[in-house]
Amino acid sequence: MSGRLEAIWIKRAHRVPMDSAETARLVTGKGLVGNTDRSRRRQVTLLERERWEALMRELGASISPSSRRANLLLSGIRLADSRNRVLRVGSCRLRISGETRPCERMDEALLGLRRAMQADWGGGAFAEVLDDGDIRVGDGVAWAESPPE
Repeated sequence: MSGRLEAIWIKRAHRVPMDSAETARLVTGKGLVGNTDRSRRRQVTLLERERWEALMRELGASISPSSRRANLLLSGIRLADSRNRVLRVGSCRLRISGETRPCERMDEALLGLRRAMQADWGGGAFAEVLDDGDIRVGDGVAWAESPPE
């Protein structure tokens, strides 16, 4: 299965709107250049466009996926149960470290969103950066390896 990088957002500071970007630089072991939230395992956060659209239909709402505060919006890729899989975004590889659990900020964006996101990796995933490189909106996205057995 392959998909597309639909959007890039960089969090320059806590509790401020995410900055949209057409391109971004990934740094091995660190994450997105300029992003404030980075740790050893949680260097980049990802969200599925299709999952977000399903949540909006379920809640009868239409807010921007940037409200999720994830770094990358992907289409055509299922993130559920992808822990330890390697995802290629453009020329860079990301190892999925786990599921991003929704926090109270989601209900600030839309009442009921936090609870709705709790099922089926609705909050997306977080990943470690394995390769330095530039990514851009429109880049291809695909699993770099088969799912673990």
